[in-house]
Amino acid sequence: MPRSRSDQISVDDTPYYHCISRCVRRAFLCGEDALTGNSYEHRRGWIERRLLFLASVFAIDVCSYAVMSNHLHVVLHINQDKVKNWTRLEVLQRWHKLHKGTIFTQQYVRGESQRDFALSLVEASVDTFRDRLMDISWFMRELNEPIARQANLEDACTGRFWEGRFKSQALLDDAALIACMAYVDLNPVRSGISDSPERSDFTSVKKRVQAAQENQQPKALFPFVGNPRKKMPAGLPFLLQDYLELVDMTGRIIREDKKGVIDASLLPILQRLNISSDNWLCIATQFGEKTASIVGSELSIAYYCESNRRLRKPRQCGTKLLA
Repeated sequence: MPRSRSDQISVDDTPYYHCISRCVRRAFLCGEDALTGNSYEHRRGWIERRLLFLASVFAIDVCSYAVMSNHLHVVLHINQDKVKNWTRLEVLQRWHKLHKGTIFTQQYVRGESQRDFALSLVEASVDTFRDRLMDISWFMRELNEPIARQANLEDACTGRFWEGRFKSQALLDDAALIACMAYVDLNPVRSGISDSPERSDFTSVKKRVQAAQENQQPKALFPFVGNPRKKMPAGLPFLLQDYLELVDMTGRIIREDKKGVIDASLLPILQRLNISSDNWLCIATQFGEKTASIVGSELSIAYYCESNRRLRKPRQCGTKLLA
């Protein structure tokens, strides 16, 4: 029996989650349909624009993403500290970018005077909207529903465009996080859509490479802030240079004409996370096939299973990432 979404997503255990949405009825999200010859490449832009727009509204950061022909990968970070610091007005302004809200919330945003009962209703709405703005289910709903409506309108049809539920995986530690991010960023290379990560359109890695060429990081993506240390700022706990080098080298190896191995001694990021070269090549290319709903080290999984009262056998609770 599938576990409820509230059971699968627990910020107390980890703020990082890998989400996948797939199309039904062999529908095309993007790409070209070989049977009909119809091109849906323009839909990649729909997804990317909507995804990055939502990252500017929600207290949910986008770590990596890849838009494929009939599915979407995204690694998300729930930023609880950010949402707690939002004022009542800021919460309402953000929510109104997505929905109209209520008459009372609209009045409040316009600065109109309100009676006590109206202010009480506004306060209740703020609490509801604040919770939604850090909820991954709401994030994916706000991402998928507009795309489905646009696609159905273009296809002149009705009914489901996406599968009923998006798949989510909890990434319990740094090793699981970086493995999943690399897996997502390398999806186009592994699928033969692109010959290199930096030329993979509509992916986070291409956006990061373009920004890095100007010594910057994309404002729309969760930034890399370096290895863990005291007074750690909000961001991914890796060096950007290490990550891009790791993805680039892995992408070259998984191409059919570029067989080889990764020398872990050349990549400090693998050494720090205690991932062997063999393990890395396996998880970076087969993360989706080899992992369950919980991914992390043996210790991380054991702690998660105990705190969530789940069976402690790895195959029944989660996937051990490191040997």
